[in-house]
Amino acid sequence: MIKLEQAKRLIKLARESISSNLSHSSIEVGDDTRKEFSEVLGVFVTLNKDGNLRGCIGFPEPVYPLYEGVIKAAESAAFSDPRFPPVAEEELNDISIEISVLTKPKLIKVEKATDYIGMIEVGRDGLIIRSGFGSGLLLPQVATEYNWDSKTFLEQTCVKAGLARDSWQDIEGVKVYGFQSQVFSEIGPKGDIKQIM
Repeated sequence: MIKLEQAKRLIKLARESISSNLSHSSIEVGDDTRKEFSEVLGVFVTLNKDGNLRGCIGFPEPVYPLYEGVIKAAESAAFSDPRFPPVAEEELNDISIEISVLTKPKLIKVEKATDYIGMIEVGRDGLIIRSGFGSGLLLPQVATEYNWDSKTFLEQTCVKAGLARDSWQDIEGVKVYGFQSQVFSEIGPKGDIKQIM
């Protein structure tokens, strides 16, 4: 579990990562930070500007120590999200940063597809849908923001994966994974930080 004070340090690290990239300098990570955030965890960094998404990239699987995952995800969200142009230096002060620290995704096992609906809790679970044709991930807060029920959440995760909306019903060919996350966000650019999930 990440505490609020730790989240503040992680969001500061994310902002420093973007700022360092913009100034073409390398980010300095102290030994204390490396030690405190050495656990290997999945993480996403989301950038918002004027209440709109400005970039979101992350690692659903635990592949990096948390401090390194935050640095890499922040840089990617700012400069490599294919949906948006790279963040410009003059924009950074208008961007608020949100981080999501993820549990390891677990396969949701069902006897029949309709069982998913009762097993997925909106506001708690994030979803990953994988098939031979693609995969898609939606963080828990997405379903909450759009007031989706669990069926709509499944459908929209299929869409994110580039699949037909009802692909989740193919329990042989499509696998559904669930995960939880702690979500911390700046209240406005460089503002106070609160836990939102």
